[in-house]
Amino acid sequence: MKETIAEWFKGLQDRICAGLEAEDGQGKFHEDLWQRAEGGGGRTRIIQGKHIEKGGVNFSAVHGPMPESITKALKLPAGNFFATGVSIVLHPVNPNVPIIHKNIRYFEMDNGTWWFGGGIDLTPHYIFAEDARFFHQQLKATCDKHHDTYYPKFKQWADDYFYIKHRQETRGIGGIFFDRLSDVEGVFTQQNRFAFVQDVGETFLPTYTHLFRKNKDKPFTNKELAWQRVRRGRYVEFNLVWDKGTRFGLDTDGRTESILMSLPPQANWLYNHQPEAGSPEADTLKLLKKGMDWIG
Repeated sequence: MKETIAEWFKGLQDRICAGLEAEDGQGKFHEDLWQRAEGGGGRTRIIQGKHIEKGGVNFSAVHGPMPESITKALKLPAGNFFATGVSIVLHPVNPNVPIIHKNIRYFEMDNGTWWFGGGIDLTPHYIFAEDARFFHQQLKATCDKHHDTYYPKFKQWADDYFYIKHRQETRGIGGIFFDRLSDVEGVFTQQNRFAFVQDVGETFLPTYTHLFRKNKDKPFTNKELAWQRVRRGRYVEFNLVWDKGTRFGLDTDGRTESILMSLPPQANWLYNHQPEAGSPEADTLKLLKKGMDWIG
């Protein structure tokens, strides 16, 4: 099963890269093939184009003895592991286009333990209600195909996970997030968990393409560009301080360049920055809260 999953993930990476190149119209992905000394490797692909300032679409499949720090963190016995996945982060040129992140992954150990994880979340620099509604509608439709508990459960999980605790604000408008999806007798099997993860993977491109086309050619000012840099700074804070995937990759001696490809090319930190009351920037900050009903 793990070989089947890894091959499907590689195909998804190919399809998404081709679609993003077509949408950007100019940029092409540069591929970096790498090997992990302890076992496995991956394909890091980076694009810097006309509309995508920096984007990464990564595939990896790694294996070997589980590091002690990870066995303790995951509360697992010592043994050998296999992990594969596709991870995507896109930082657009235009501040009206949102940052998007997607990750789907599979993990197993030689003792029979296995699970899927992943999700998709959106980080707009400016929150537009119509776009937020569309994004969550697409994710809900994907979830509802598989189980009616998925969307409410995984949306709440995303709200809780993508939260910048030291700022008391969400990273963006959330999305769905899930982890350790394994078998539940009589309800879920490895096959139908994989089918759900596949649908999440295929939801990414048409959803982002819609938002990308809608906003990529909108005019923007230097003020909006400065705000984009500030919001990117918040994105960096979350990834370096709170993101478990970043820590897992570094703790398992993953490839540093691939792990940190999620960081934007430019970001700013302004001391005690407070947007003007009633401004679009201030309105966006008011919406960065857990529990927002973006569909209703």
